[in-house]
Amino acid sequence: MDRKHNADLTTNARTLRKNMTKEERHLWYDFLKSYPVRFLRQKVIDNYIVDFYCHSARLIIELDGSQHYEEKGILKDKIRTEKIEKRNLTVIRIPNNEVNGNFEGVCIYIDIAVKESLRQSATDTSCESPSHLR
Repeated sequence: MDRKHNADLTTNARTLRKNMTKEERHLWYDFLKSYPVRFLRQKVIDNYIVDFYCHSARLIIELDGSQHYEEKGILKDKIRTEKIEKRNLTVIRIPNNEVNGNFEGVCIYIDIAVKESLRQSATDTSCESPSHLR
């Protein structure tokens, strides 16, 4: 089984946690840190460091600055998202300007995404046979 974690990126992730962008700090301290479902900041997955990760909802939140909307950034994000989603994780991308200008809407969107994902996970696991029957 191949690992989800690239230990070489751990130091970089730690540095990014200490030096979050203004938008990351806002979302973390004003919403995700106290959200009832646990999120991690700057989580290493494969060869990437994702902005926010919720294990129980299998959800990743990426905050995107302007470089993500240039041709090169769009292609890199597409490849990155496809690789991460192969791990049965969902990636949602939120533009920084939405965090700055529509924070309440961003929080509602994340809350809906988490609840939907948790509901889907519960449905998926309830359809599985008990482990002693497999």
